[in-house]
Amino acid sequence: MAGLSARDHQGRVAARRRRHGRTHGAGAGRLRQGGTVMNMHPRATGPLVVGLDCGTGGARAIVSDLAGHVRGTATSNYPTTHPRPGWTEQNPADWWEAACAAVREAVARAGAAPDDILAISADGTSSTLVALDEAGQPLGPAILWMDTRASAQARRMSQCGDPALARCRAGVSAEWMIPRILWIKENQPELFARTRWFVEMADYIAYRLSGRLTLGLNQASNRWFHGGLAGGWPTGFFERIGLAGITERFPSDVLALGAPIGPVAADVAETMGLGRRTLVVCGGTDAYVAMVGLDVCRPGRTAFITGSSHLVLSVTDQPGEVPGLFGPHPDCVVPGLYVLEGGQVSSGSIIKWWHDHFGTALCHGEDPYTAMIARAAGIPIGAEGLVALDFWQGNRNPYTDYDLRGAIWGLTLKHSPDHILRALIESVAYGTENILRTLSANDIAVSSLTACGGTVRSRFLLQMHADVSGVPINVPQVSEASAFGSAIVAAVGGGAFRDLPEGAGAMVREDFVIEPDREAGARYASIFEDYRATHVALAPLMHAKVRERAVPA
Repeated sequence: MAGLSARDHQGRVAARRRRHGRTHGAGAGRLRQGGTVMNMHPRATGPLVVGLDCGTGGARAIVSDLAGHVRGTATSNYPTTHPRPGWTEQNPADWWEAACAAVREAVARAGAAPDDILAISADGTSSTLVALDEAGQPLGPAILWMDTRASAQARRMSQCGDPALARCRAGVSAEWMIPRILWIKENQPELFARTRWFVEMADYIAYRLSGRLTLGLNQASNRWFHGGLAGGWPTGFFERIGLAGITERFPSDVLALGAPIGPVAADVAETMGLGRRTLVVCGGTDAYVAMVGLDVCRPGRTAFITGSSHLVLSVTDQPGEVPGLFGPHPDCVVPGLYVLEGGQVSSGSIIKWWHDHFGTALCHGEDPYTAMIARAAGIPIGAEGLVALDFWQGNRNPYTDYDLRGAIWGLTLKHSPDHILRALIESVAYGTENILRTLSANDIAVSSLTACGGTVRSRFLLQMHADVSGVPINVPQVSEASAFGSAIVAAVGGGAFRDLPEGAGAMVREDFVIEPDREAGARYASIFEDYRATHVALAPLMHAKVRERAVPA
């Protein structure tokens, strides 16, 4: 496809920076809207970048200048289906329609001319699998990240003992790409035979933007067993598990996060309101791209991504494994560095469950979320003797045991629904602390967390996490870290910055810090030990119950 080279784009950026200055708009008035800093400009001029976050519920676009001032945002949702228990699917056509709508509206809200848009980059949900035919058309619904149909394949992979499993000693997750591809081969052989390309959600969006099919090193490294810049595909492992020759169905161009892909396709530029020379830049997995949006791009920094699930992502320059965690994934964000990953499958989703089933009924005439959290905050630490486990959808880390289940004990007639909610919220904080303790036990010090997502909207929740873990929590001005991270990735790919650390350092600004309360932390510490002891005591019962239910009647 004809267009500017990366060097041409860099020259174009330099010329624009000379005209406008890197801190363009820095002195303008600002207001806070939905946790995002918005500049009050009647019209934004370039150079501007677009970050596109394709999440579980919809697409969100952010238009930003190179100083990190957000000029326009927009969101467009898409549906999710559950055709069978444990299955979760989405339609790639719905993604694209929502992506076009979100970008078009965000650019319009920014008052940006098409030629002002330097570059665009997209992130997507992790391990959301798309099967494409020879012409690049989806062969059916995409398998969403939370789909668990490939559990049996993941268990078999975990038991094969191949060296490729070094970064997941605790077990292969059923959420990952390779188990899903193997599931398709074993359960839908006709679909497998028709598939020419397997890609992730972010790769598909980049393909639709540019017309060039690529695979992001970011997701390939952390979810596809790729060895990073110095490694490659573990073909022996693939042969061992029954996927010999599978790499022929992966795009041959594996690009690093922030690498230029090419100019936006002409019809796409017109649809989205972009320029014909707007550059498409390689993105990646939403949570890992959020690390860029949080300026977690250097060793010793740790991102805390909160939402339906929670992630703790630590950057290190050491290749050593940490039993119970995933990684270290090489080169998946910054070349030459590694990321260690710990996650909670169900965290914010537990609070949502409580809201959906009890919160509305218990909080008459009030905003249910605000009211129920306020009521839980009024209950003493420890919920007067209640202990809960946050394993409602199993445990991702540090146990990697999807047969674990949620639990709560210690109930008496003294306890109210507010006590139960308090215990559930505390269990989420203890799950995060369990991951941080695993890092600490392996000489990976976490001196602070930089947070984004739903938890940052509640000082109570942030304070509890800070108190339980004993570390300060930093919150940046732009809370939509995935979309904003994609905007920074676009700026780096467009040549505005030398690399991701420089781009994040220039565009991300801190909003506030939550300091831990040491006295509260000491009270939480004893309950955390009860939390871990509860897991030890109940895990055998939970495993037995799962086996019992798995036996056909």
